[in-house]
Amino acid sequence: MGKTGNISGSGLFIEIPIRLHRATSLMIKVALPREVTQVPLELLCQGRVVRWNQHGQVQGLCAVIDQYELRPVPRTGAGGKRPPESN
Repeated sequence: MGKTGNISGSGLFIEIPIRLHRATSLMIKVALPREVTQVPLELLCQGRVVRWNQHGQVQGLCAVIDQYELRPVPRTGAGGKRPPESN
């Protein structure tokens, strides 16, 4: 789990406490703010680490996005649980 910083069409910064090596493959899921998207959407990305940054207390990785998909956020079912995802 991490906190996204900057997101562009080709990459993103993730504030994360663990250091991953350059070229490590990543699967990333980002819940996009409804204020921006107007509907609940999540961004699913495949990417790879290109560098590690640390500025004071903020540390994290920069990743390039190789593939992405925007998906509607599944509605929660009874008891507040999401229905199982299918592949």
